[in-house]
Amino acid sequence: MSESHHDHHDCCAHHAHHHELVIADLTVHYRRVLALDQVSFATSCGNRVALIGPNGAGKSTLLKAIAGLVPRTSGTIRWRGTEVRKWSREFAYLPQREEVDWSFPITVRGLVEMGRYAQTGWWRKFSAADNAAVDEALESLALADLQHRQIRELSGGQQQRAFLARAIAQEAHVLLLDEPFTGLDRNASRLLADLLGKLSHEGRLVIASHHDIDTAGKLFDEVLVLNTRELAFGPAVETLTVDLITRTFAAQKAAV
Repeated sequence: MSESHHDHHDCCAHHAHHHELVIADLTVHYRRVLALDQVSFATSCGNRVALIGPNGAGKSTLLKAIAGLVPRTSGTIRWRGTEVRKWSREFAYLPQREEVDWSFPITVRGLVEMGRYAQTGWWRKFSAADNAAVDEALESLALADLQHRQIRELSGGQQQRAFLARAIAQEAHVLLLDEPFTGLDRNASRLLADLLGKLSHEGRLVIASHHDIDTAGKLFDEVLVLNTRELAFGPAVETLTVDLITRTFAAQKAAV
């Protein structure tokens, strides 16, 4: 990409309207099961986008497909005018907390350092710039005092912040979060919401699956309502209508 060497804030904050993520007719199958059916939407740097839909709607699949973690059957993903065919270091995926092996013996700093391998490759020694990027990420996510703790010793909110710090150290522009607020207490949720607002204000694009319709309008700028296909996409306050939400979740309630 022609602009990949630009300073991060140059690249996103000052030219946000140039840095679009465009998903077109994205279709994904798991074996023979249709998980996503021709999903299309476009957004850009500086936005927080919520993925809303019932269980099994394809929210996690969409995040993983954008991140290049699951193959697509068809469709395109374009970022900053260039088609993304597989994985891009400008995308960072944060899994659901229950999918992470928290017993893995690694410190907070070690986890954040993993974000730099996307920049350096696994074979090159860390430079002063790499260490500075890790320090800056730890500071920005208020984790400097916890950097030598094992990740298993952290609270849920601190664990989420550690993964965000890894993404910041990676210099990712697009943050793909799978149910980041699940299991957090009110205080941790408020802190995470503030952090996501800060990251988007700095010019990053935040896309997150989210299960709480009541808070979506406060936490996110845009909403994609999904149930295998995209049912609606637009500004959160306009998109989250009672009628649309009722229809989106009706099939799930009928099945219970």
